[in-house]
Amino acid sequence: MAVGAAAPVFWTSRVAVAIARARGDTMTLSGARNTLQSITVVPDHRIMRRVNRWRAPRWIRWWMLLATRAGDGWLWGAIGIALLFSSDPMRFRAVEAAGFAVAAGILIFLKVKGVVCRVRPRDLEPHCWANIVTRDRFSFPSGHSTTAFAVAVSLGSFYPEAMALLLLLASMVALSRVVVGMHFLSDVIAGSGMGALLGYIAFCFAV
Repeated sequence: MAVGAAAPVFWTSRVAVAIARARGDTMTLSGARNTLQSITVVPDHRIMRRVNRWRAPRWIRWWMLLATRAGDGWLWGAIGIALLFSSDPMRFRAVEAAGFAVAAGILIFLKVKGVVCRVRPRDLEPHCWANIVTRDRFSFPSGHSTTAFAVAVSLGSFYPEAMALLLLLASMVALSRVVVGMHFLSDVIAGSGMGALLGYIAFCFAV
């Protein structure tokens, strides 16, 4: 099984220790953690170094900065307000489901960040053009990606005709977090998956 960059070192370290003990190996806790860290972190860090050193064209820089700022919340808020002003009979249930998914996602990713304590890419290697300030020091999972996909899947489940556009917007937000040096690829993969799951669960409870 390829654990890869998508699993936090915190959990994979414990798995390695458990396997070593079951096999009767003499691997120490620190040795297991170092081994698993070298396996899981290397792909993420290789991508991070390339991205942080990439002097992207100006139009890509503006595109990614706009996408990451949109993911701060105003884009999803604007979509919710526009939906509430529509005449669709399902609008209140849809917005309620999206709000529930987002709230649950925030509670979960803040807790996980406090447990995993993964340092952000830009704190390991300075980004060559992006300089985004945030009070949140930790990286795993991506809160922007969690929120983006929670909204996209919950609202898109109510309005299938808008699902493709919502998923495209959510994907742009998630991609931007890697490009501007705020997250590793595994952070946004985990956050996107968690947000999508929460969005679908919220939809199922709302209908």
